[in-house]
Order: sequence, then structure tokens, then C-alpha cells
Amino acid sequence: MTALERLQAELGTIVSVDPAELSAARADKSGWVAAGLPLAVVRAGTVEHVQATLRIASEWRVPVVTRGAGTGLAGGACGTDGSIVLSVAGMNRILEIRPEDELAVVEPGVINQQLNDALLEHGLWFAPDPASKAISTVGGNIATNAGGLLCAKYGVTREAVLGLTVVLADGSLLRTGRRTVKGVTGYDLTALLTGSEGTLGVIVEAVVRARAITAGETVTIGAVFADVAEAAAASAQVTAARIRPAVMELIDPVALALIAAHLGPAASAGLPLGWGAFLLLQTDGPAARAEAEQAVAVLRAAGGEARVSTDAASAERLLAVRRAAHPALAAHGQVLIEDVCVPRSRMKEMFDRIAEISARTGVPIPTIAHAGDGNLHPNFVIPVDRLRGDDDQVVPEPIWAAAGELFRAALDLGGTLTGEHGVGVLKRRWLAEELGDTSFDLQRRIKTVFDPLGILNPGTMFAS
Repeated sequence: MTALERLQAELGTIVSVDPAELSAARADKSGWVAAGLPLAVVRAGTVEHVQATLRIASEWRVPVVTRGAGTGLAGGACGTDGSIVLSVAGMNRILEIRPEDELAVVEPGVINQQLNDALLEHGLWFAPDPASKAISTVGGNIATNAGGLLCAKYGVTREAVLGLTVVLADGSLLRTGRRTVKGVTGYDLTALLTGSEGTLGVIVEAVVRARAITAGETVTIGAVFADVAEAAAASAQVTAARIRPAVMELIDPVALALIAAHLGPAASAGLPLGWGAFLLLQTDGPAARAEAEQAVAVLRAAGGEARVSTDAASAERLLAVRRAAHPALAAHGQVLIEDVCVPRSRMKEMFDRIAEISARTGVPIPTIAHAGDGNLHPNFVIPVDRLRGDDDQVVPEPIWAAAGELFRAALDLGGTLTGEHGVGVLKRRWLAEELGDTSFDLQRRIKTVFDPLGILNPGTMFAS
């Protein structure tokens, strides 16, 4: 009996070998496509399905790639040749909401927006807010420690995870964390597993923190600057003034021009899209208006032209500029959305380095940033006629060369290779440069403790 036959005998119709489904499981939203074809896709619906899959995979030494909605941006959930793709997208129940404890218990396939819709009835919300919240899953957010637009004020995913239930490589069940506000018993395995990208275990349940919906109004500010360096410096000055916007997003002139063309004259009428760099801020809570007034004063003193909106319709028009960024870029080819983070005080320098790399290499790098926390998303747009389908070479080498320079520039400025997308497959070649030899070796050994056979997402984070 083969591993596939064993899977089919034990799990029946949830095991798919449909060529179209196998092929679709090879890619995520990063544009990377894994070589070869997976052995099977297991559409898990219960914890027992996950346990059985991992027991069989361990027995037959078959690699397992855990997958949710497939919205990742680092190639970390792509079904590699001969692997079992373990889909937990069907484990999508909200198991419990406890308003009195401000927490929820969910399965990994729950969509972010669905969780927030359910929490809204109780006056609560789940703070991690990736731009993909309408399609991304809570389990995927936890696996990558995802961030988003609200991190500077409300924190990244790790800060909203209280406990996890995880199936280990041998099929055994591990429960970590707690339901209490405080708890320091033993090592913090919940934090370790958050951001581990499927390399240590498969998340099958999560206890997440819910927040009371922020009281008061929301004020939106759209500001335009002559260039992105001015805008980056202004955003750092907002932070230095101890103003903490809920949202502070920066779009450079290259990206802004593409967005303006994408939206067209009718949709963009009245929006500040004609020139320069665009900085979007939102303040919320009881002090929103006072904070907005302070922010506007800082922005205008820094050379920006700022407009303020307190009504939902005009605020939505300003937010639409930021939301149009990816569709605008994707209209010109496959988008490689990169993700580096630097100290907020050094964002201007990072934008200068990006401009220098782009000018020297001739590679356009339209860039968007979560300016509130120094998280930049330099983008590379690959024309369809330049795409190849084999392994990493889906991205042309000149683009990887420019990206490598960009990553090292972030490290030189005291930053990191990834603020929220994860290492996945696409950044593993640079991981040791950031971690250093001692940490890199220790982290590999930690993986071995959890996954002694090396079957869990091999090739993600660490080269096989």
C-alpha cells in the first residue's frame, strides 16, 4: 500500500487527486509556483482529519504543506512536488465568543471579516487588520504573524493570540496558552508557534483576544507631498509628536501614478492624485478630532497639503486610494509584493535607498508603506511575457538582485527582512544574514525538536 492509498482508505473523499486542484495548490498570492505536482490535497474538516493525515505522513515520510486561503505573499503554503497539501480552509467555525472575557475561539479557516462581523454583535472586534481581511484566514494570519494597517496602534497578530491547539508532526495534540489576561507559566509556546509558518505544527484552533469597539469618531486626513522623502520625514514627525494614528499609510509617486491611471478621471476626481507622494492618516477614539488637528499642523509644517474628512463617504474615497494599490499594479503584470521594516525614524533613508537602487538597476520599485510602524512594501511588477514557471525563476534574476540589495539596505538601517509577510520560500536565502549564525542554528534545532523527520513544510524558512 502506498501513502496515497493509505490516505484514501482512511480519509475517503476528502482526499483529492484532481489535477486542477493539485495545480492550484502549487501557488499563492506571491506569484511563486512550486515545481512539480503535489501527491494529494486533503480537505480537512476536523481535528481528527489533521491528526490522521500527519500520522500517515510520518509513517511514510511524506512532506506536508499546510494551506488555508492561499493568500500568502512569501510562497510558504505552496504544494511542492510529491507533498500532501493539508487544507484547513474547511475548518471554518467560530466555536465560541465570550464577551465577558473579551475572547473568541475559532478554527483556522475562519475568514477575518467573518470573525469581525460576528464580534460586532457583541460590541467587539479582532484588531489584526491585513488589507486582505475579506479573504484571508485567522489561521493564516497566525501562521505568518500578519500585520496590516492598524498595527502601530493596535498591534500585530501575536499580540491578539492567547492560546493555540496544534497538531504536531506525529499526529499528537498540543495545547498552549490560556484564556486569562495574564499568564507566565513555562515557555511561551503560543508566541513561538505564531509566525512559525507551518514548520512546527498545524494550527487547528485558536483562542484570540477581542477588543471593545473604539468609542468616538474617526477622522481621515489625506496629505500630498512633493516627494516621498518629505512624506516619510513627515510621518516620522507625526510619531515623534506622540500622535498615534490608527492608520498612517504612505504611497510613493511611482505607485500613486499607477493608482491614478487605474482609478481613472471619474473615480479619482477631487482626490489628491496628480503629483507627489500621498500620506493617509486616520485618528479614532474620543480624542480623534484633537489628534487630527495636531497631525495636520505637523504635516503642513513639513510641507504637505492636507485635507481633513469627518464624513464616511469622503473618508472612504481617501481610503480607496490605498486599497487600489494592488489592483493598479496587478493590471501591469505579476506583482511581487515585498515587505521590509525599518525603525520609523529611518524611513526617509530607506526610501532614498530604494530610489537609488531603482535608478541604478533600471528596475521600477513602486512602494507603499505602513508609515505608522516603518513597514515598507516595495513592489516589483513582472510583465506576463517575462514570467517563467520553474521554481524560483518565476521572478527574473535582475529583480531578485535588486530585491537582495533592498533587503540588505533594510538590515543596514537596523531593520528586518519581513515585518508581516513571513520568510516563506522567497526570503529564505537571506534569513541567516539577519539572524546570525548562532540564532540561525538554534532555530533550525528548535524545528527538529517539533519535527524530527523534517516533514512539516520543508523548504519554508529553511532550505531543505
